[in-house]
Amino acid sequence: MKSESELQIRVVPAIADVPAAAWDGCANPSCDPQTFPYNPFVSHAFLSALEVSGSATARGGWQPQHLIAEIDGNAVGVVPCYLKSHSRGEYVFDAGWAEAYERAGGSYYPKVQVSVPFTPATGRRLLVAPGDAADIIREGLGKGLIELARMRDASSVHVTFAPRPEWELLGELGYLKRNDQQFHWENAGYASFDDFLGNLASRKRKAIRRERAGALEHGIEVLWLTGKDLTEEVWDAFFAFYMETGSRKWGRPYLTRAFYSIIGETMADRVLLVMARRAGRYIAGAINFIGGDALYGRHWGAIEHHPFLHFELCYYQAIDFAIQNKLARVEAGAQGEHKLARGYMPVTTCSAHYIADPALRRAIADYLKRERAYVEAAGAELSAMGPFRRDLELEAAPKA
Repeated sequence: MKSESELQIRVVPAIADVPAAAWDGCANPSCDPQTFPYNPFVSHAFLSALEVSGSATARGGWQPQHLIAEIDGNAVGVVPCYLKSHSRGEYVFDAGWAEAYERAGGSYYPKVQVSVPFTPATGRRLLVAPGDAADIIREGLGKGLIELARMRDASSVHVTFAPRPEWELLGELGYLKRNDQQFHWENAGYASFDDFLGNLASRKRKAIRRERAGALEHGIEVLWLTGKDLTEEVWDAFFAFYMETGSRKWGRPYLTRAFYSIIGETMADRVLLVMARRAGRYIAGAINFIGGDALYGRHWGAIEHHPFLHFELCYYQAIDFAIQNKLARVEAGAQGEHKLARGYMPVTTCSAHYIADPALRRAIADYLKRERAYVEAAGAELSAMGPFRRDLELEAAPKA
């Protein structure tokens, strides 16, 4: 087994400096799709599209600082990493920490951010190729991030939307552990959308049917577009939706028009656009990315507003697609308790934070202890409010 002393870690300023095959061999190894289901967001194609399109760049406060771990000159681990000058586009909120530290005379920025920009989806962050040395490499990368923060005079390292095993490992390395909550739909082997509805309480089932019917009034039809269907004309329409809705929601949308053209060229078979059309014109759409075991909803937009159309395009059509394609779950993005009534149940998300300043670290550690307890209690309460039939829950409960 290779030792940690044989592991070399370097920083690259652009993902283009890493061959796609080398990156993807760590990010999405094809040797075991059960253990390593394909994750589109950590792929070289997706991260490259963000950089090449000008969506995630140093000018916008996302300076690429990707870590590459090598043994004998071969890439055995990579980390999507950025030096940040702000806390936007992360979906794990630490602006309050920054304000408190700066009031006390500290400088919170720059900080080291390990994440997929603008993408609140859990996935591996310490992307290590399978092998006997995998645990050593992960630990080396976790330590390397701390060293990178020291080299860049950064206040902290933030590893967001990490899977629980990485969260536990980083905790052992001195990172503070944080939890939050999302809402995911789980596929219980449903044969159809109606099969799924059959597991819901009668009142919830009727409400969803009313919403689905109401969304398609006024002659609206829904199309699934993927692969060669993703033409530049389609992207023009979708980008108009994104700009219209994103400008009202965020003030300044993050993604450029070029981003969509690039992913349309490089990963079209991993993209699903759910588009609404009325009178021959596209009026709304939602973009999803297709993983090995999940459908990931990202964002939506519209230039016409119709009751329940958002729920139809973003939630119900995603469930339909997952059932037809035998995907295990749908992850519909950050936050949103309104998803609960539509079959999306609370799931705990994890992030890890290394804070260099001991005083700030103590204050944040105390806050996170209370926050974790709140997230756990809220999750239990929300789960009890789920839309599923009580008799099915009782049948599934463990026997005494």
